[in-house]
Amino acid sequence: MSEVNEVIVRRDLIKKEFERYEKVMKYLECDVPIQALCLPKAIEKCLISAGCFRVFDMIDCDLTKIKGLGKVRRTLLRTRLNEFFPIGF
Repeated sequence: MSEVNEVIVRRDLIKKEFERYEKVMKYLECDVPIQALCLPKAIEKCLISAGCFRVFDMIDCDLTKIKGLGKVRRTLLRTRLNEFFPIGF
């Protein structure tokens, strides 16, 4: 393998590792209980019933599928998550 190709391969590997590291760090920064969002108890109860105990549990979660979270509660939850994520990320 030529020196140029070796550098390109190494650069691609380093890029992939940095992307993986960034993803891991995002999840670790969200590894806090949902109580950190200061949500009303009714919303916390709905989230816990759906298996969302920590903020990172909600990252890939479809909030419309959670029973008891209507439009108003989802809006409040999204607002709190939007406030939380700039701090964490």
